[in-house]
Amino acid sequence: MRVVVAHNRYREAQPSGENTIVDAEIAQLAAAGVEVLPFLRSSDEIPSMPKSAKALLPVSPIYAPRAQQELSRLITEHRPDVLHLHNPYPLLSPWVVRTAHKHGVPVVQTVHNYRQVCSSGLYFRDGMICQDCRGRTLGVPAIVHRCYRGSRAQSALMATTLAVHRGTWKSVDRFIALTSAVADHLRDYGVPADRIVVKPNGIPDPGAPAPLGDGFLYMARLSPEKGLGLLLDAWRRHPDGSLGPLRIAGDGELRPLAEAAAAERADVTYLGPLDRAGVRAAIEASAVIIAASTWHDVLPTVIIEALASGRPVLGTALGGIPYLLGADGPREPAGTGPAAVATAAPGEGRVALPTGVQVGEAGWVVPPEPAAMAAGLPVARAGAARLAPAARARYERTFHPDVVTRQLIDVYASLVRPPR
Repeated sequence: MRVVVAHNRYREAQPSGENTIVDAEIAQLAAAGVEVLPFLRSSDEIPSMPKSAKALLPVSPIYAPRAQQELSRLITEHRPDVLHLHNPYPLLSPWVVRTAHKHGVPVVQTVHNYRQVCSSGLYFRDGMICQDCRGRTLGVPAIVHRCYRGSRAQSALMATTLAVHRGTWKSVDRFIALTSAVADHLRDYGVPADRIVVKPNGIPDPGAPAPLGDGFLYMARLSPEKGLGLLLDAWRRHPDGSLGPLRIAGDGELRPLAEAAAAERADVTYLGPLDRAGVRAAIEASAVIIAASTWHDVLPTVIIEALASGRPVLGTALGGIPYLLGADGPREPAGTGPAAVATAAPGEGRVALPTGVQVGEAGWVVPPEPAAMAAGLPVARAGAARLAPAARARYERTFHPDVVTRQLIDVYASLVRPPR
């Protein structure tokens, strides 16, 4: 099987989990015997472009002529079975879908964000969840609020692009939704359910989990939507040292908040940005990983890293987090049913959960509120050892690269037209 993987890489100065996932997926497909034809562009190319090319950048999200010419040549020369698109902005444009279809090549797209509807892709504005553009033909609120790169002009261009390409997106042959929440978003956008496949990302197996460490690890981009403020507000509701250590890793605009918390309390440590070895060491030193997102986070890779290392997760009940933790099934009223109790360590019986705390297969989810997060912290600390084996088992069954690569190949195979 021959597959074109198309992706506009984000700038290297702004570390992107999407770039990492695309690179890993290409390697996993190649290892499985798929012939991968990378069709990659990078936003890092923009500063060195000739003036003639830069002059066309404002319209490239709508139609990028050079990318269409180069893709046409690639398809004509190699006759791929499928084109798999990730991020098309700004140098590829959604027009690559039309170009592939013109050559009779079916298109798969992995949906990494909400940019079919939302110009920023986040459904998040001014520190709050925002879906003002949902259901609109033209996202006027995005223009008014400068949602794309803080610019009214660029926001107008992106909103126009989304309006122009509504038909383009709805012609995609198969969407890969990373979680059940993304599948809901696509159905709301008007995509038929039979063209949506839920298939999460996978990460390489780090091997047998190390024994549980102590305390909690928060590891994320330090920006408002990732919920550092929410976590610290919840943490301060407990006496210093009562929950064990809290380690904070990452960098971003809220770094001063992390540094101040570490100076204020003896049980908080700010680790700064970490390399891969540092990430591994921080996970192994902890017992529970925290995902405190205050937006509909699509698929926080840190959760999959935690499960692979046998660490359960305490997360907010937003976006893909409940799905990742096996807590996205039917909800029961608070205080009733299996979701309302947590089994303690063997021999310790069953313990009623505080209101708002829901236990899943591999962790706990709470509403994105300080009181709920504060209630969940001691529950997670007490239940970490019990859920650790289930966390690793969920990774092996759902997020192991062998599993997700097989699912992806099956998606491709369902679209390949038999030879005449």
